[in-house]
Amino acid sequence: MSEPVELPRWMDVALLPAVNLALALLVAGVVAALVGFHPLQVLTLLVQGAFGSETGLSYTLYYATTFTFTGLAVAVAAHGGHFNIGGEGQAMLGGLGVGLAALAWGPVLPAWAMLPIMVAAAALFGMAWGAVPGALQAWRGSHVVITTIMFNFIASALLGWLMSGPLKAPGDMTPESVDFAPSAHLPGMHAMLGWIGIAWPRTPLNLSLLIALAAVALVWIGLWKTVPGYALRTVGHAPDAAQYAGMDPRWLTLAALAVSGALAGLVGVNEIAGVQGRLMPDFVAGAGFAGIAVSLIGRNHPLGVLLAALLFGALYQGGAELAFDINGFSRDMVFMLQGLVVLFAGAMSRIAAPALLRAWRGLRSSRDG
Repeated sequence: MSEPVELPRWMDVALLPAVNLALALLVAGVVAALVGFHPLQVLTLLVQGAFGSETGLSYTLYYATTFTFTGLAVAVAAHGGHFNIGGEGQAMLGGLGVGLAALAWGPVLPAWAMLPIMVAAAALFGMAWGAVPGALQAWRGSHVVITTIMFNFIASALLGWLMSGPLKAPGDMTPESVDFAPSAHLPGMHAMLGWIGIAWPRTPLNLSLLIALAAVALVWIGLWKTVPGYALRTVGHAPDAAQYAGMDPRWLTLAALAVSGALAGLVGVNEIAGVQGRLMPDFVAGAGFAGIAVSLIGRNHPLGVLLAALLFGALYQGGAELAFDINGFSRDMVFMLQGLVVLFAGAMSRIAAPALLRAWRGLRSSRDG
C-alpha cells in the first residue's frame, strides 16, 4: 500500500480542492457533451444563474447559509475525531426549538428579544440532540456514525408526530403550525438593506447570513485560538498523545458532538424563523447530508467550509436556472454535477495530490537551481 502524500498546508487547503473542483467540472462537461449539451453554455448559464443578478445572488447566499451551518457541524466533529452524519436530525430539532420559542413567546415579546431567544433555542435543541450520541460514544462505546444515523430517523418521526397532532394548526389539513407572530420573523436582507437606503429584491435571504458568518469566525477562534479547541483537535488527530497529556477523551467527545449539534440546529433559524414563518416537518430537505460534502470540500476548515457552502449554494441556484433556460436539462443533470463534486472532493480527494507534489518540487528545484 502506498504512503499518503503530504502536501504543504496551503496546497492541501486551497490548491487541492480547487483542482478537484476543476476535475469535477471537466468530467461534468464531458458528460454534458455526450448527452447533447454544450459544456461552455451550461457552465456559463450556471454561473449567471447563481451570480448574474441580485435575485440569483440572494438565493445562492440563502442556500449557502444553510450549508455553512451543516458544514461547520461536520467539521467540528471531524476535528474531534468523529464523523457526525446526524446533521439532518440535529437541524430538525433546532427548527423545533425555534418553533416552540416562537409559538410560546412570539405573541408577547418584541422582535429584539425574540431573535436571541430563537437562536439560543435552535442551538440548545440541536446541542441536546448531538450530545446524546456523543455521550453514548464516550461512555458506552456506541459508534457515533450508527447513533447519529438512527437519531435522524427518530427526529423525523418526532417532528412528524408533533406536526400531525399537538402542534398542528387547528382546522388545517396541512401538517404545519400556525403562523408565527411578526416579532418571531427574522428580517429579510431586502428589509435590512432598505434601512440604509439600498434597494434589493425580496428573496428568502435573511439575517441568518450574518449569523452564519459569525459562526464561521467563532468556530475558527474556538478551534485554533483557545485551549479547549486545542485539546479537541489533539484528541481527534493524536488520541494517544492527548491521553498521555492528561486530556479526557470522553468529555471532549461529548463537547465535539454537542457543539456540532448546536451548529446544525442553527439551520432552523434560517429556514423556520427566516423563511417559513411557521413550523413544518420537511424544512431541512437533505441539507444535513449536503453538509458532509461541504466539510470535505472545505477540508474541515471554517473558511474552506464557507467557500464550499457558497459553491453548493451556486450549484443549487444555478442548477435551478439551468432547468428553466435549457430545454431538456433536468434536475438529474444538476444532481450529477453535485455528485461529481462530492466524488472528487471525497473518495477521490487525493488523486491529484502526487502530481501536485511533483510539480511543486520540480518548481522549487528549478527555482533553486
